[in-house]
Amino acid sequence: MDPRTESLSYMTSAADPKSIIITGGGTAGWLAALILQAEAKRQTLPLAITLVESSKIPTIGVGEGTTAIFRGLLQSLGLDEAEFLAKTDATIKFGIRHRDWRRKGHVYDGPIDDVYFLADKVPNGGMWIDNYCVAAGRPVTDPHIFAALMAKGKAPVAEVNGRTVAVSQFHHAYHFDQAKVGAWLRSKADGIAAVDAIVEGADRHPETGDITALRLDNGDTLRGDFFIDATGFRRALIGQEMGAEWVSYADALPVNRAMPFWLDHGDGDGDGEIPNYTHAWAQGSGWMWQIPTAERMGCGYVYSDRHTTPEEAQAEIEAILGRKIEPRNDIKIDAGRLSEVWRGNVLAIGLAGSFLEPLEATSIHGTLVQLMLFARRHLADFSGAKGRDAYNHAIAGQVDDFRDFINLHYVSERRDTPFWTDVAEDFILPQTRERLERWSRKMPDASDFTNNLGGLPHVEELLHLPVLDGLGLLNKQAARAAMDRDKRLRAFARDTTDYLTQQAKTAASKALSHKEYLSRLRAAH
Repeated sequence: MDPRTESLSYMTSAADPKSIIITGGGTAGWLAALILQAEAKRQTLPLAITLVESSKIPTIGVGEGTTAIFRGLLQSLGLDEAEFLAKTDATIKFGIRHRDWRRKGHVYDGPIDDVYFLADKVPNGGMWIDNYCVAAGRPVTDPHIFAALMAKGKAPVAEVNGRTVAVSQFHHAYHFDQAKVGAWLRSKADGIAAVDAIVEGADRHPETGDITALRLDNGDTLRGDFFIDATGFRRALIGQEMGAEWVSYADALPVNRAMPFWLDHGDGDGDGEIPNYTHAWAQGSGWMWQIPTAERMGCGYVYSDRHTTPEEAQAEIEAILGRKIEPRNDIKIDAGRLSEVWRGNVLAIGLAGSFLEPLEATSIHGTLVQLMLFARRHLADFSGAKGRDAYNHAIAGQVDDFRDFINLHYVSERRDTPFWTDVAEDFILPQTRERLERWSRKMPDASDFTNNLGGLPHVEELLHLPVLDGLGLLNKQAARAAMDRDKRLRAFARDTTDYLTQQAKTAASKALSHKEYLSRLRAAH
């Protein structure tokens, strides 16, 4: 029986393969296919996966950034990182550089390595390091090797005795062109059927309301047990067919338009070098992203149309860059999430499930965590309402936490434009203000954050500390008071911070340049 043409939903035995249909390809769709396939093999579950992707639908956006979880996924899937970098024009990402957010002329970095891991032999050792840095008036990023690599424009490897060796034990992240990564992932998807078509409609079970089949623009009908909606903003299944409602974040996130464009290396951040970080540059009515691929720089102005027009936004960016740009589009942003990403037998992922401005690379990260959680907990049985409700609650919490983390970035000293004045008065969330009031009296710690994602990576204290420190929102006196409570731990924190800072600088001095490393990989492939 071909799972693409016969419905298995109400007639299979436990030994028959279940059929999952993924609608929409690109990065999210093909990641879903590979993750579910790998987990089905691990659990020895019979599963047939089909992906429906139309070559007629173009990809949206310019450049994409990941978090470190993406590299871990490549390894778990047995995919070669060097080939990935070479074939997709991807680059290394060690973190995010924030410019002009606190005030004009101010820069701070947000490295993504886990300095807490290096102090794991002492209870809460990582927090002691952060406390010491704040108490001593040092940036909390000092002991981070990724901060040193960002500062020097280096790669994650060095050459020692003719061998290429890693300079860090931590996973880095990537920047890439979504279209090229989607095509590369597709090339690795052995055993996954692909159909080039557009979904025009769906047939639904008269009693349960579940989808039983998709109607395609080529006249075919595609039947399955479970459906994943990766159709982006169209939300062809979860919205149009299943009627899931949208929860808006318009009250929390002040930008509502995005103007993407490309730059050549040397026209953006750097002098022909390839940055190893995402550049988030605050502007008069929003902020600009710069995401380097190996060939060029993917950029965009994310702005508020309540404060400027598309024409004025383009002119502002051209004045900042000192050159003309050619916008590829001007996209309306409707930031928010679905009330239920899993409804009936449909699961929405990627832009179909939520959308936030790309300030902290939450899109692909959220998609990966969502897929991993679903695969681990529900792939063996995706029919239970109780499991579905718990899953929806966890993912809603994940995206709400993303919203709150991004909202924190807008706590600024700037009042130089109407946008920044309005942000300070109208867009800082009550929960953001409550947290900042609490952190004015004590340093943040693990107890201030929750993780309902089965221990999968989330935005917790490790990511908050560089942002809070960079925006000047941490209390030096509170940190000193914490240090004074235990002189032995204060000495540990001081010595560990000094040691890690020196180790980071030494490793960065020996590492290859980012551009040279990428050139070597491309030459070898």
